[in-house]
Amino acid sequence: MEVPDMAGTAGVPEAPEIPEERPRARRRGRTTLLIAGAAVLGVVAGTCTGYLIQAEREPTKLASLSQPTPAQTKGPAPEPLSAAQDRRVKTDGDLRKLLLPKPSGVKTAKWLSSVDGWLDLPAYANTYVEPGQAFGSAISDEFRRAVSTGWTRGQADFEVRLTQFRQEEALGAAAVTSGNQSWAADESSTRSWPVPGTGDGMAYVHDKPKTRAGYLPQYYAEAYAWRGDIAVMIWVYDTKPVPKKTIMDLVERQMERL
Repeated sequence: MEVPDMAGTAGVPEAPEIPEERPRARRRGRTTLLIAGAAVLGVVAGTCTGYLIQAEREPTKLASLSQPTPAQTKGPAPEPLSAAQDRRVKTDGDLRKLLLPKPSGVKTAKWLSSVDGWLDLPAYANTYVEPGQAFGSAISDEFRRAVSTGWTRGQADFEVRLTQFRQEEALGAAAVTSGNQSWAADESSTRSWPVPGTGDGMAYVHDKPKTRAGYLPQYYAEAYAWRGDIAVMIWVYDTKPVPKKTIMDLVERQMERL
């Protein structure tokens, strides 16, 4: 190994290399081999003895593969659960019957997209700002069916919609409700309140109207909640501010019907 010339080190002899020490392998002695050979012979002898003993025994009778037929209960089958005991009995029927009834003295809305109260998938998607995207999202959310009702009272328009999802692989009702709530909460000049008895249902009143040349200002309120596989959507539009009581009363009464 070369040592570079450095000031003050001239004439210093080079240190001899020290060989690296490695652990020495321990040799196996003759006694170890003898013990190992005796152990192998003992295992072989034990195996042969066990085989001879088992060969002289009578064969064990195996259990029969066929089993007796279980006894069948007698008498009439139990009555199906009522709607009070099984919510699906109610929600699997005519969904339109679960919508809020129109108040007396109002006009039927002519602007509704539903036919006889029913909204098929294209009509449902067409109610969104971007129908193409809404169509794809509805399929992903396992859209099953939707119904809506609406009415006009004075200058105010009301719409109530129920959207049902299959919910085989996704919680569509909860997902759609959460998305609608996010959009509503992002609006400026918005007040919001939780809907009692719904867990995470919310109602929103937008105090800043939408304006358009040649049209009266449009105030609106909305509410979104879900129960089971059904999402509830409610909108109120008016030329004057919508009171909190109006939207809260609608969503609470609709949730009671579910």
